[in-house]
Amino acid sequence: MSLLVVGLSHRSAPVSVLERASLSADAKVKLLHDTLAAEPAAEAAVLATCNRIELYADVDKFHAGVAELSTLLAQHSGVALEELTPYLYVHYEDRAVHHLFSVACGLDSMVVGEGQILGQIKDALALGQELHTAGRLINDLFQQALRVGKRAHSETGIDRAGQSLVTFGLEQLAGHGTPVARWAAGKRALVIGAGSMSSLAAATLARVGVAEIVVANRTAERAERLAEILVASGTGVLARAVGMSAVTAELTRVDVVVSCTGATGLVLTGDDVAAALSDGGHDGPGATPLPAPAGPAPQAPAVPAGRAPSVTGGARVPTADAEVVARLVAAAEAGRRLADAGAVRTIAPAEAATARALAEPDGCPLGLDAPAGDGRSALAGVDAGSLELHGTWADQGEAAAQRQPRRAHRSSVDAAAVRLALLDLAMPRDIDGAVHRIPGVRLVDIESLAEASADAPMAADVDAVRGIVADEVAAFGAAQRAAHITPTVIALRAMAAEVVAMEVARLDGRVPDLDERQRAEVTQTVRRVVDKLLHAPTVRVKQLASEPGGAGYAEALRELFDLDPQTVASVSRADAADPKNDDDPGRAS
Repeated sequence: MSLLVVGLSHRSAPVSVLERASLSADAKVKLLHDTLAAEPAAEAAVLATCNRIELYADVDKFHAGVAELSTLLAQHSGVALEELTPYLYVHYEDRAVHHLFSVACGLDSMVVGEGQILGQIKDALALGQELHTAGRLINDLFQQALRVGKRAHSETGIDRAGQSLVTFGLEQLAGHGTPVARWAAGKRALVIGAGSMSSLAAATLARVGVAEIVVANRTAERAERLAEILVASGTGVLARAVGMSAVTAELTRVDVVVSCTGATGLVLTGDDVAAALSDGGHDGPGATPLPAPAGPAPQAPAVPAGRAPSVTGGARVPTADAEVVARLVAAAEAGRRLADAGAVRTIAPAEAATARALAEPDGCPLGLDAPAGDGRSALAGVDAGSLELHGTWADQGEAAAQRQPRRAHRSSVDAAAVRLALLDLAMPRDIDGAVHRIPGVRLVDIESLAEASADAPMAADVDAVRGIVADEVAAFGAAQRAAHITPTVIALRAMAAEVVAMEVARLDGRVPDLDERQRAEVTQTVRRVVDKLLHAPTVRVKQLASEPGGAGYAEALRELFDLDPQTVASVSRADAADPKNDDDPGRAS
């Protein structure tokens, strides 16, 4: 097994970078095709959500795999490689398995313990199977991840450690200490979008007691179908569908808006929201128009000079500094993986300097806080373990650096004064972040959810889930190593069966007078002898192969019994062509 994952998430990158690096459905398809076309990769899957983009691949070369997967992520996300690299993390072999299992259990989610990620993992596997980019390793890995995630939710109380992103967002809208059901009772809601997240939001709103839900979507049929499901849900909610052109009109009569679309631009601008509130729909006829939002007019974020435009053809983005990549790969190879994203981010001197100032006034505990402009030299000669410790320190600093200014921008609106509550679950964002300046508006988006979840207490059940993940990673690794020797064992038994057949045929020629019963008895006796001789060594070699470092036993078996390499290879190809797809885990909600 040579599993490699390269990616970025809310833990390694700011929301602004994740927002720009999001992958469309077409981009995911092209990314998978290009990954398989790349020389180091034999199979691949992409896990892309609003909080993470991860590319999984079975590679035969670690160094080339890291470089190729990183380049492909940059190429298809439209973010230049040199800009994306500081936020990428890399895991290899068992560490990659551990990472995906942790993700499946909700340990790596923005809201710890949320179960929506299981559905997204299932979708990633389904796409890989549909495009034939998922072979035996990816199939086994993702199906086992789904089983591990379900086990964590059924055997522990991880669900109590966090909620779905929708529920968590509604809790933030309601305000601390206010039950969501009491806050939502009797309210009118507008849900923009009819995809999986929007549908979950609509169902959650119906369950907590809103009186009416309006569903707006570009495809009228999907909006109407979702409205019909809500009406038939038995919650008593009134539901109807409208077109996207009616969104601004609906804003004047609703109390809550939840938006999660795949749009690349804003769905609701600051002007839309201000105009809706000034129309008097929320305060009754004759309401005083709202003052203009304080501060400068919202500006579209500038595109950094280093950002590459979206690539639709075969053009490649520039490669990263070869010296930096070489050092990172060397550090990773020593520990069979790269240090965590924090260590990688020390390459960016300006960002690291900010993080150091906030996190550790006296400097890095390992003495790696090189002066500005010398971030690369700080990595030279440092072992992977120290890099990881330094990465943790840098992570804390960067998290503080990212959170502190954002909190200054979020105005606290008293729950009683909120006239329009907005929940933006889209990535890229659907709602203009400047609407928080409008009096009477409360906005909760992915960025503010990240801040709130960073301060949420961890449940005791998290430790139990971590134990489950550790056990499952060990079991998966053992099973994969044991499976590696299976083609050799099959080839050995095939050779033994051929020897038996040849000897029985030789006996027929030398003793032609044997009747059928005698010949069958002799044949069965020879087969039993051969099976007994092979039983102990083949069982034992599978046990040894399942242990760390056991891959060499397959080679030893081939040498000892002079097995034909072509026979073993043909068994392996036949085995890989028929991956196990018999598990059909359902989507978690």
